[in-house]
Amino acid sequence: MTNEMLVSEFKARCIAEMKKVQRTGKPLIVTLRGKPLVRVEPADSSEHPVVLGSKRGRVQLRRDLVTLDFSDDWEMNR
Repeated sequence: MTNEMLVSEFKARCIAEMKKVQRTGKPLIVTLRGKPLVRVEPADSSEHPVVLGSKRGRVQLRRDLVTLDFSDDWEMNR
């Protein structure tokens, strides 16, 4: 079951309502003139950002990713 709240009420108690959603896990629908405007849901805490270097040793390069060949661009090489 989702809770509904007018946008004016949500504006007045925004932080308290977001903490309540996080604590209870129940989404909140914010309405404007009786129509749903946004849905506030708790963030998934299981998503961890990728740490730089954490994938080291898991990828194998089979060829160069970038090949730079400017020989045709220089007049002296023509």
